[in-house]
Amino acid sequence: MASAANANLNAVRETMDVLLEISRLLNTGLDMESLSICVRLCEQGINPEALSSVIKELRKASESLKTSENCTG
Repeated sequence: MASAANANLNAVRETMDVLLEISRLLNTGLDMESLSICVRLCEQGINPEALSSVIKELRKASESLKTSENCTG
């Protein structure tokens, strides 16, 4: 039973490593933690395109805040 659990854990790690490499090749800017959260959200039924749009909007908002902070401070 333990070896099956270990095999499953190794498969999950390998899958996440492959997804992280694909993410890097596509220049998504996602780290392992962020990618893992996105995968879990998609597994829970979140629309991947909607998730992508939210991430893009959050990045734009973050950049906008950084720019305005640099101008005022």
